[in-house]
Amino acid sequence: MIADADLTVLPRRALLIDGRHIESASGGSYRHIYAATGKSTGDIPLAGGEEIDLAVAAARRAAPLWAEMPRNERRDCMIRLAHLLRENAAALTRMSTIDNGIPVGTQQYGPHVAADALLYNAGWTDKIGGDVIATWPAPALNYTLDEPYGVVAVIIPWNGPVYALGMVLSPVLAAGNTVVVKPPELAPYAALRFGELCLEAGMPPGVVNIVPGGPQAGAALTCHRGIDKISFTGSGATAQRILAAAVPRMTPVHLELGGKSASIVFADADLDAFTPLGLSGIINNSGQGCINPTRLLVEAPIYEEVLARLQHVASGLTIGDPTDPATMIGPVVDDRAVNRIMGMIGRAKDSGARLIVGGERMGGAMAGGYYIAPTIFADVSHAHELSQHEVFGPVLAITKFTTEEQAIRLANGTDFGLAAYVWSKDVKRMHRVAKRLIAGNVWCNGFTGIPTSVPFGGIGQSGVGRLGGIHGIREFVRPKNIWVGL
Repeated sequence: MIADADLTVLPRRALLIDGRHIESASGGSYRHIYAATGKSTGDIPLAGGEEIDLAVAAARRAAPLWAEMPRNERRDCMIRLAHLLRENAAALTRMSTIDNGIPVGTQQYGPHVAADALLYNAGWTDKIGGDVIATWPAPALNYTLDEPYGVVAVIIPWNGPVYALGMVLSPVLAAGNTVVVKPPELAPYAALRFGELCLEAGMPPGVVNIVPGGPQAGAALTCHRGIDKISFTGSGATAQRILAAAVPRMTPVHLELGGKSASIVFADADLDAFTPLGLSGIINNSGQGCINPTRLLVEAPIYEEVLARLQHVASGLTIGDPTDPATMIGPVVDDRAVNRIMGMIGRAKDSGARLIVGGERMGGAMAGGYYIAPTIFADVSHAHELSQHEVFGPVLAITKFTTEEQAIRLANGTDFGLAAYVWSKDVKRMHRVAKRLIAGNVWCNGFTGIPTSVPFGGIGQSGVGRLGGIHGIREFVRPKNIWVGL
């Protein structure tokens, strides 16, 4: 039985601008649907051009106050927010599951990862400065200042709003910028609560503004004259529109986009260690994750053994109510996603790929929601769309290889370059292969998430720029050089 959404946990249905709630907006409204049941959770006001103007103006007013705030006070605001996220983690987890249908077992990590990101980046607030640089030929004092951009437009995805907000806002705020955040209409609730917690943490009104909206709001925000930088996480198609909007004013853009990440399994891999993670591409976020290893490249001598192991694991996956902590895979986000994914599955069947498990929409108690059975295809050709394009659903494509060179060629043979995975007991091989993989992030013999201290980002169609560590701070400051003749 799939339980109805608990609407009592949801925040106020209102935009959050300059510390105030706005309950009706010029962008109209959106009827949000709970993916597990197909039932409405309520109508969400959507930002239009009018509200975008208000939010940008509020952020511009707050920008000098936030940038010039004593570093220890800015740091302490971020630390208080991190603690509030932990204190409200249970409620944020439930909101997030209502947002997008991803199970609470996955969602529960979001508030804590976001808190970690805030605590880590809060430590940079009093360390952002500049350099003194030797100059010639005349005597001079030359130094640099690392200055915030000002107002950053932050557009986050629906598949992990709290996680995304923590990952992006932490360096943005630590660097001294203010923000206008546009969550998608598909997942507005947890982001709105995040904004309320920013105020509870003592951030001045206007520092963080939350304006849920659709394409209209996104277009108004990305071409706005009051925006100094854009950070977007989402699809490549939307990213191209954002880049076009940024061109007239040459607004700098940070992009974290999709992936078609390969997991290379060599014949000497520890299969007992690999097997529990082998289906992570379709388990994590119910297959709706940009870094998910959605392609398996398996060396010929162990190919059939790996298929058998994964088929066995797949038979034990718990699919169902996303509010049940035991559920491993929930629904996909909406009916459009169902139609798109089932179309790809149908074309894979027609292509001759070998269906190992799944391949159908779930019925019974799950018929009212957007459930697709965990699906594994073997013998998928490298040219097939399952190997080349994001499915963003619980579908895994497996391909055989015979040599290391072929494995690298297959792994690199897409337009994406976000993540890659290598499984082997040969340490020299791991380093050799990792160096040659075209990906911003490579994991060898495991995956434990993305530490906030390391750079994260993609290559090619997977994006531009990095989050995490000092790289994330540098993404949202710009150096000013000052030369003083002596």
